[in-house]
Amino acid sequence: MENVILIVHLLLALALIGVVLMQRSEGGGLGMGGGGGGGGVMSGRAAATALGKVTWVLAIAFIGTSLTLTIIAAQNASGSSVLDRLGGEAPAAAEEELPLTPPSGEDLLPPTADDAPLVPRAD
Repeated sequence: MENVILIVHLLLALALIGVVLMQRSEGGGLGMGGGGGGGGVMSGRAAATALGKVTWVLAIAFIGTSLTLTIIAAQNASGSSVLDRLGGEAPAAAEEELPLTPPSGEDLLPPTADDAPLVPRAD
């Protein structure tokens, strides 16, 4: 069942991309502009075209399949971890605990020339 919904979801995504690309560009961002007789930029509501209605239907169906796939995935999860399904053991915790004290101000400074180790030069 999950595979069928996934295939429908992918087909809806491709159809939605196609319908959006086929729509007429009105110029400007967020659907503003386009000119034309009397409507102007700040018209109350643009005329709903057939492609606009198809876009809404496909978008609602896409969201529906997304929610359905999410619900199915949550039911199949059954509270187990990915590591549990692999059969491997989780890495062992470190034996030595790090101190929880914040570093002092001196630890945050870059090293100076005095801090460099003394290494004999090979001349």
